[in-house]
Formats: sequence, structure tokens, C-alpha cells
Amino acid sequence: MVYWRNNNLGYMDKSVTIYTTPTCHFCQMSKEFFKENGVTYAEHDVAADPAQRQAMIEKSGQMGVPVITIGDDIVVGFDKKRLSELLGIAA
Repeated sequence: MVYWRNNNLGYMDKSVTIYTTPTCHFCQMSKEFFKENGVTYAEHDVAADPAQRQAMIEKSGQMGVPVITIGDDIVVGFDKKRLSELLGIAA
């Protein structure tokens, strides 16, 4: 499990996972956002891993990607504002 820690705004430990496919533009945008902000994350390619695809669907009720989990929260798609809020990053 990968954890994100943001000590700039107080102590925050949350696991970050992104479910992706290789051709997903919004997946790439999400990963770039994480990289720009120093967020470590676990990535699952649901095109290549049927078990992770099923886990993603069970968690989100969605078949589209990206599906991002931050702690117990789920974000479907690239929502920079929501990701920033959940990670304690100034938007």
C-alpha cells in the first residue's frame, strides 16, 4: 500500500490508488498531477489485470477510468479540485 503524507497542512496519511488503462488521457493527466505535487500512488492497469478491473468496478460501480481512491474516498475521472481537497494541496 502506498501512502501520501502532506505535512504542510498538518499531518495527513492516506493511501492513494489509481485504476488506469494505457490509452486513457484523463489517467495520464491524473498521474501528471500526482507527479507535479509529489504524491506517491499505486497504479493498476485494468486493461491488463481482470482482478483489479473487477475490484475497481466493485468499489466505484464504474467501468470508466480513471478511478482514484484516496483513503476511503473515491474520485471518478480527473477532478483536480476534488483531488486537491482530498490531498490537502492548494488548488
